[in-house]
Amino acid sequence: MVNVQAISNSKNRPGDPRNQEVVHEAGDNQVGNLATPINSSDFTKSFINNLPAYRKGLSPQRRGLEIGMAHGYWLIGPFAKLGPLRDTDVANLAGLLATVGLLIILTIGLSLYASSNPPQPTGTITTPNPPDALSTQEGWNEFTTGFLIGGIGGAGFAYLLISNLPLLQGL
Repeated sequence: MVNVQAISNSKNRPGDPRNQEVVHEAGDNQVGNLATPINSSDFTKSFINNLPAYRKGLSPQRRGLEIGMAHGYWLIGPFAKLGPLRDTDVANLAGLLATVGLLIILTIGLSLYASSNPPQPTGTITTPNPPDALSTQEGWNEFTTGFLIGGIGGAGFAYLLISNLPLLQGL
């Protein structure tokens, strides 16, 4: 009963932390974009804005190259170590081929999106200034080219690492 009375009394004090709103609208409240302590913190903003998709000063091809390298590098592992050929001598090669196949499918998807006349990037509370280079079909085509080259390069590098793992462990 005492807690209920304390809560009721706190409603009359604006300085009480229980009366301060944590979630605020960020821009148009019809869109549902809310500023929370997580997405509006300085750490989150700097982290998101330093990812290749939003980093300032990168060309679309460089953005695609960085994102593709990360995808190619990490996708080969599940295919090689969890795929149906995981216990054979060609598991790593099968993982590489499956990764390249998936990267080609993803590149086709990006090409289709580029040809659909993509809309202007929308600024949010986390990314107030999205890159303008990805607002044109040419920018997306450059991004797609970089993604494919980076993805195959990242997958090839990961393949070399996992194929030569005993040699590398001996160093």
